[in-house]
Amino acid sequence: MTLRDPLRVKEVDFHGLAGYEVNGFPVDCVNVALTIAYPEGCDLVLSGINNGPNLGYDVTYSGTVGGAMEGCINGISSIAISMATFVDGAPFHFETGTRWLKENFEMLVAIKRDRTLLNVNVPAIAFDELAGHRITSMGRRVYEDRVEERADPWGRRYFWQGGIAVMRSEDETTDVHAVSNGFVSITPVSLDWTDHAFAAELREGSAIPNS
Repeated sequence: MTLRDPLRVKEVDFHGLAGYEVNGFPVDCVNVALTIAYPEGCDLVLSGINNGPNLGYDVTYSGTVGGAMEGCINGISSIAISMATFVDGAPFHFETGTRWLKENFEMLVAIKRDRTLLNVNVPAIAFDELAGHRITSMGRRVYEDRVEERADPWGRRYFWQGGIAVMRSEDETTDVHAVSNGFVSITPVSLDWTDHAFAAELREGSAIPNS
């Protein structure tokens, strides 16, 4: 979310439809839209199609998922969609994501639950190679050498953040496993991250270590 810089908005023609271009993040686009175009709210927030995967824990960093989350926070049905590539320089196959989304749009918008968004990842392969789609849970997508230390020409330290993504797809119910096997992954993501069972244990005192 942009907090320390102004947001610039420009009216644009988008395939014959009136639209707005915002110089911010997806969250900013949702908030600006709800301010200047849909002050009474709207039916759907569709965030994406992102040029890269948003699998597993990556949803916590994702601008695309953040846009859908902002819609969900405002009580709007929201969907994030991403093209899951795994090799640098590989084609994104946006045409696959576009076609899949059009053919499955009614199914997606019919999936509704309070304070829950849908995170969709489409394998970046030809449409005819898709194996189908699965309802999934969040898997594990972690990074090796997440922060790399380097030195500039004057010997001053700086750090480059990123690393190599490691796919852990042993659990067949996860988004990581589905996409790795050619399936479109549809993950319902709740805004409530509370571990309610553990919270109940803590209230009862059974899970609090003795001091």
